[in-house]
Amino acid sequence: MHTTEFDTSLPSIRQVQNLIKQTAVVELKLITGDVLTGRVLWQDPQCLCIADENSQQTTIWKQAIAYIKPKVS
Repeated sequence: MHTTEFDTSLPSIRQVQNLIKQTAVVELKLITGDVLTGRVLWQDPQCLCIADENSQQTTIWKQAIAYIKPKVS
C-alpha cells in the first residue's frame, strides 16, 4: 500500500518544518547543479516551495533536491 501521508516522525520532514518556522534563509542545491536561495514557505509529501529575496515563489519537487542547508550570512 502506497501512502502519501505526511509523516512528521521523519527527521527530514521535521528539519524542513523547523526551517519554515524559523523563516531561515536556506541554500537549496538541485541535482541539476542549480543553487536556489530563499525561505522555505511550505512542504508537502512531494514538493516544497521557497521564496527568494524578491518574494518570487518556486515550487521544487523533492526528488530534484541534492541538499538543503541553512545559509550562513
